Amino acid sequence: MFNPIDAFLGLFSLDIGIDLGTANTLVYVRGKGIIINEPSWVAIERDSNPLKVLAIGAEAKEMVGRTPENIVAIRPLRDGVISEFEVTEAMLDYFIKKAHSQLLLPFPRPRVVVGIPSGVTEVEKQAVFDAAISAGARESFLIEEPMAAAIGAGLPVTEARGSMVVDIGGGTTEVGVFCLGGFVVSRSLRIAGDEMDEDIMQYARQKYNLYIGESMAERTKIAIGSAYPLPEETTMTLRGRNLVTGLPDSVEVSSIEIREALGNSISTILDLIKDTLDQTPPELIADLMETGICLAGGSSQLKGLAERVSDETNMRAWVAQDAMTCVARGAGKVLEELNTLREVLTSTDRQRPRPAGF
Repeated sequence: MFNPIDAFLGLFSLDIGIDLGTANTLVYVRGKGIIINEPSWVAIERDSNPLKVLAIGAEAKEMVGRTPENIVAIRPLRDGVISEFEVTEAMLDYFIKKAHSQLLLPFPRPRVVVGIPSGVTEVEKQAVFDAAISAGARESFLIEEPMAAAIGAGLPVTEARGSMVVDIGGGTTEVGVFCLGGFVVSRSLRIAGDEMDEDIMQYARQKYNLYIGESMAERTKIAIGSAYPLPEETTMTLRGRNLVTGLPDSVEVSSIEIREALGNSISTILDLIKDTLDQTPPELIADLMETGICLAGGSSQLKGLAERVSDETNMRAWVAQDAMTCVARGAGKVLEELNTLREVLTSTDRQRPRPAGF
């Protein structure tokens, strides 16, 4: 039904695509591109009621491991789904209002498409939907992340030929084979960039009795981590606390060692890809052998990963341009072409009264 108030607000509001990621939240605005890319961290006052938010995004991440007892920095999403609803709502509200303030628009009442993992439950979908509405969206839509990543990467998901995307984020790895605007096969795994960081931390503990933090592990993964032998192997210094002496310590590790540390997570992701291919109809396999496998998401940029996927599957694999922003760009593109892409949205894709208890 036509609502004149919503129509008036729409003249001064935005269409926003949000990649609500475990590690980073990205906001895409129609006609402007990616305008926000910040860590999904929130600093709050411990045991506060009502919730007292002290910092969000990059400012909150800077506080990790450096806060006094009465302050805690947390990530409100785990494995791609909401674990802290109230904190997630505050984070979404902050990013939506920040997008409007950057563009000097008066009414923060946008239409929003939010990317969600393909393996989430209906309750988890409803939590994301309600968080967006509570944060100020006048209309909220949900789209599964592999579909959004495929659209953002420019794959022909609505055509009568197969395409495949592997979206490796911070908390989840999503694999999807698409044809005619829908999933033919999809798989989801809660192993991705965070698990790789944990692998490096575990390796340092077991081999060198060195306790390192998440930030150190992440920097190591980005700097020298790989899934395939590098043309020139490199080294890096890990700094942390010696578990035997309890004193600060450092050790130099090679890219070969870090590749060994990442081995289990990489192998699990590769098994997921091969399992998806095993379930794909042969007609679509023929299409995929021509188009290849598209890798998207921040963790898909791990050195040598495309080469490793190609080697293991006997198919061409390639990393999407600006892989980290594919989900946000795809979510935004759905709003730009809502009439033709409406069918790719999930079942919880209409604004409706929220259930009791939300």
